[in-house]
Amino acid sequence: MSAQPVDPAHRHDPGDDPAAIYNALPHSFRKQFRDEYDAALDAAHDFERYRQIREVVRQWRLRAIAYSGPYFEEGVRAALEGRDDEFVGADQIDGWAGRL
Repeated sequence: MSAQPVDPAHRHDPGDDPAAIYNALPHSFRKQFRDEYDAALDAAHDFERYRQIREVVRQWRLRAIAYSGPYFEEGVRAALEGRDDEFVGADQIDGWAGRL
């Protein structure tokens, strides 16, 4: 067995466990997650709305992965400052020009 290099862009996937998602989130997002999760739990008492729990967990799972990325904060700053040259556009990916 050989050692694998550590990928600095590797992001931790907390899975579908709400507690793991909560722990993976930066502190600044935890209250929002908890509020949305609790609202989805309350809505689940209505059989027609039980899927909200799954949707909230799915969305926050993806957010936790993105937020844990090493370049997330810098990417947000670049977007807010209008530094578009730092982002890959669809026209820069082979076969994607005109698709979006």
